[in-house]
Amino acid sequence: MDDDSNDAAGQTDADTADAADGDRFVVGVQVTDDQLRFVVHVPSEIDSGWRDPEAFQQLVADVTWEHLDQEATLQTIAATGEPGETVTLGHVTLQPDGIVLDAELTAPTAEE
Repeated sequence: MDDDSNDAAGQTDADTADAADGDRFVVGVQVTDDQLRFVVHVPSEIDSGWRDPEAFQQLVADVTWEHLDQEATLQTIAATGEPGETVTLGHVTLQPDGIVLDAELTAPTAEE
């Protein structure tokens, strides 16, 4: 992809076809009273190639932390998040063979 645009109008037919070949997982961090939990929202219809839920959730986590600074992200969420809140970081689109088709992730910022 030569175009860095992420909006739907800027997508080419090839971009759309690639995205259709993978599954889009929304990722976030859930804040509880005493811990932070990395969460993966799994699409209701998922490719049958995903056989091991723990393995693909770990892959999604690995891709997320390759794109974001894990320590800084978690520190910001711990400082600003409220118990019960889930801070959405973005999404990762993957194929069952582990190929990353798209990752649109943004670290939260501390409100001053």
